[in-house]
Amino acid sequence: MAHYLVTGGAGFIGSHLAEELAARGEQVRVVDSLVTGRRQNLAHVPDVEFIEGDLADLDVARRVVKGVDVVLHQAAIPSVPRSVLDPIASNRANVDAALNVLVAARDAGVRRVVYAGSSSAYGNTPMLPKDESMPPSPLSPYALQKLVSEQYCQLFTRLYGLETVAIRYFNVFGPRQDPSSPYSGVISLFISALCDGRPPTIYGDGEQTRDFTYVANVVDGVLRACHAPDANGEVVNVATGGRISLNRLFQTLRRLVGATVEPMYAETRAGDVRDSQADIRKARRLLGYEPIVGFEEGLKKTVDWYRESQVPLHQ
Repeated sequence: MAHYLVTGGAGFIGSHLAEELAARGEQVRVVDSLVTGRRQNLAHVPDVEFIEGDLADLDVARRVVKGVDVVLHQAAIPSVPRSVLDPIASNRANVDAALNVLVAARDAGVRRVVYAGSSSAYGNTPMLPKDESMPPSPLSPYALQKLVSEQYCQLFTRLYGLETVAIRYFNVFGPRQDPSSPYSGVISLFISALCDGRPPTIYGDGEQTRDFTYVANVVDGVLRACHAPDANGEVVNVATGGRISLNRLFQTLRRLVGATVEPMYAETRAGDVRDSQADIRKARRLLGYEPIVGFEEGLKKTVDWYRESQVPLHQ
């Protein structure tokens, strides 16, 4: 049994990682500032050690990595609009905290850090699908911050010998993504609006595309990255390799929910990427990764969870 630390473990993706690790019989510690995370996301997961704290404080980072074998660094403020409005606070959460985790992990003898990167690092580069060898072109402070922290991971591997893997996420969705949060993804916002009979807002013409990835795929990829020997020091896309427009997403969700409303369209937001699609060949090669849940199956699971849960379906 290994000892895992999941930072941001009371959040959306972090809680799914903690849940799966616990199900596998691993020892799990979670640290979360509860700025975006929710304690109730872990209420059903037994035997998880929870510590409330802010990783932008180096003393907190040092305390939580003690005795840990693997760190899954998920903690962040995952919002492009928020980073545009307040780049300093966003940088503190997304860069300062990541650097503290790396320093603390290095000093504590942690075996490997798996970092939650972002496809936003690619920006609007015209080539699709986006592969890891492409030069980054971040369009927002958030994208730049995730890229900088990725590069810190690689630097710590080269300079200090700390094993790191950066996993670039592509529009992850699924249960426990809070629709009332200003940091929430488009799918939870659409579901919330449709279940309430409200028209969701689509920014732009709706023909922009995303590689929507159900959370179970990300959990599988991240946990594979904890042990894959050839992934050390690498940046790896984990997604489905598909491309879905927001208009198609809306139509599919409207059918699954049984709603009749039409969307509202608004101006494109600053920092938003036009198209995103992952090349996942590197994940296949280094991690043995293959998507296990498809787009529509994942949407149905997510809609079912929102209907069955006690999460308020309103903003």
